[in-house]
Amino acid sequence: MPDSPSNQPADTKFLTIAETASVLRVSKMDVYLLVHQRALPAIRVGQTHRIPESAVQEYLRRTEASVNGA
Repeated sequence: MPDSPSNQPADTKFLTIAETASVLRVSKMDVYLLVHQRALPAIRVGQTHRIPESAVQEYLRRTEASVNGA
């Protein structure tokens, strides 16, 4: 298996800021704030950000758990 430049598997799906905002049902600015606050991990590709889809799903699980008091 070739070395990967990051710790993300080669088949990881990445979402744009707009796609992430749509999944989370928030504004794009809210997603930028989450990335800036390191609540969502992101990589830079040129001048854009890409967010692993698995990180978005994990964020949703964490926030749901905190809302439900688990």
